[in-house]
Amino acid sequence: MSRLKTPRPFLKWAGGKTQLVKQLLKRTPDSFKNYYEPFVGGGAFFFALYREGKISKATISDLNSELIKTYIAIRDQVEDVIKVLSDYPHDKKFFLDKRKELPENLDPPKLAARMIYLNKTCYNGLYRVNRQGQFNAPFGSYKNPKICDTDNLRAVSEALQKVKIKQASFEDVLKLAKKNDLVYFDPPYEPLSKTANFTSYQPDGFKQKAQEDLQKLCHKLSRKNVQFMLSNSSAELIKELYCDNGFFVDEVKAIRAINSNPKRRGKLTELIVTNYEWES
Repeated sequence: MSRLKTPRPFLKWAGGKTQLVKQLLKRTPDSFKNYYEPFVGGGAFFFALYREGKISKATISDLNSELIKTYIAIRDQVEDVIKVLSDYPHDKKFFLDKRKELPENLDPPKLAARMIYLNKTCYNGLYRVNRQGQFNAPFGSYKNPKICDTDNLRAVSEALQKVKIKQASFEDVLKLAKKNDLVYFDPPYEPLSKTANFTSYQPDGFKQKAQEDLQKLCHKLSRKNVQFMLSNSSAELIKELYCDNGFFVDEVKAIRAINSNPKRRGKLTELIVTNYEWES
């Protein structure tokens, strides 16, 4: 039963926060009321806060409808998801057939099982869609991936029982968050170079204007006395938006492995931004 209390991300997500969890926890306010995470992705920080017993009420959201439906299916129908996923073989032809399926034609457990299966068996475990919103990562080279982690899926379901899960823009949090709540923003990172651009979680990507709109939202939250933490790359645009603008900005190191060339993977400088001071 102890494992049921230690959920961890059930998806590998590009830019996921497993590498930064300790740094984020160090900067978490001693107390907060409601927790909001508008770019939930793999949920590494959410699950870390849950394991630490820091979450009482939470709302997680994302624009990615397939991702949100998967979270809801695991919360509400985890045994059905496990039953479907347990029958899926590690096979290239099966993978390609699953990739062709349209998520909108599937019931929630099958949609969730498909997303988890493709994530566990595709190249580099990378969720990626084309401009039509279709999953397009190729079959991976894993020998024996753990396609159905039953214990963790049940633990995740338990952690999500009292959590509100919504498909929504990050801007919606302004209407919801109140004084002394905590919002964590983990947007698609601003690329450090033109060739490093990876924002294909959504067909339209995450453009410069979206980064600028997010910064404006952070100022509005501050005026409402809502606490926020944000992580992003150390790209010049991000430095211009947050440094010397009334925020607290720290540089941290994280290993990133998105690049298809292993020689180009390594520690990168990232930024953690807050609107409150924390004790180091």
